[in-house]
Order: sequence, then C-alpha cells, then structure tokens
Amino acid sequence: MNARESRPRPAERSEADTRRRIILATAGLLQQQGYESTSVKSIAAAAAASPSSVYHFFPGGKQQLAIEAMRHGAQEFAELLTEGLSSSADPAEATAACALIIADSLKQSEWADGCPVAVTALETVGRVPGLQEAAIQALTHWQGLVTAKLESSGIAPSAARSLAGTVISTLEGAELLSRVTADDTPLQDAAVHLAQLVRASPRS
Repeated sequence: MNARESRPRPAERSEADTRRRIILATAGLLQQQGYESTSVKSIAAAAAASPSSVYHFFPGGKQQLAIEAMRHGAQEFAELLTEGLSSSADPAEATAACALIIADSLKQSEWADGCPVAVTALETVGRVPGLQEAAIQALTHWQGLVTAKLESSGIAPSAARSLAGTVISTLEGAELLSRVTADDTPLQDAAVHLAQLVRASPRS
C-alpha cells in the first residue's frame, strides 16, 4: 500500500472528527453540569450532531460517552503533568510547575475547562462501575507519572508513591477551588507548598 492509499479518506476523517466532537462536547457538559444533568440529546446538540450519530459511535449511550470523556480529560491532565514534570530536573520545581501550568490552563479557559474525572467520579461513585474504574485508572496513571519523577531524585519508591498521592490530591483540590472561585490563588499556593514538601522529603 502506498502513502496515498494509506491516508484516511474524507469520509473516515469526517467520522473521526464527529466522534471527537461528541467526546469533547460530553467532557464539556460533564464539567459544567455533571453526569445526571447531561443527556444524550444535550450532548448531540453541543456536538452539532444528531442523536442517531451519537449512538452510532457510542452504542452504550451516556455511560460509554462519559467513560470516553473521562479518558480524554485524564489524558489532557496527564499531558499537563508531563509538561510540568519535564520542565526542570529539580523535582520540587517540576512539581510546582504542574500547579502553575494547571492554573494557566484554567485561566485561559475562563475557569471552564477543569478535568472532568474527579467531578464525574464523585457524582457517580458506587452507582456506575465503568465510570469509577475509568477514574481509578486516571488517578493511578497520574500518580505513576509523579512517582517516577520523585524516584528519579532519589526518593525511595514507597515514599515517592505516597508523596505522589499527596501531590495529586493537592492539585485536584486546588484546581477545584480555583474553578469555584475563578481565582488561581489556590493553585499558586499549592505550587509553593508542594515544592516545600518535595524538598523536605528524605532521599535514600
């Protein structure tokens, strides 16, 4: 197969674009109004698609859509973390950078584009197993990214994993506070205190 033949056809590109629009619309609605208040009809309207198109790509309906939206949000948050963690060889500075990058991202979106993972998981915990599992996978992945950075600085694996959990908890909480208040102060404060915490951690 030559390069020209391997390129996606216009119809394939159109389908991929429609699918992505639906996922992005779902993520946005989950952030703004939560799982229970979001319907397939409202997702279709936000994505400029028909309800039949939504079910074509996501036959599992709202639950499948929410899982895909959470995965999308989890990947975006992971990319922010990766950007911050790779910004400095110093793990304290890198951890602080994560909070500052999240703050910049929120401000650019006018406080609208927070990660849908935690909000959706809390609303549906114990009632929608697929969403809970998607949230667990996201949190585990994020914690793993931070753990690897901390271990690279000489912090023992068990201590690094525990500290990484605190980092993720702090970032998630500070992001929520910043969105609610439309003020990046909680994330700015988190940057300062997380850097202090990482610097104080004993090295093996």
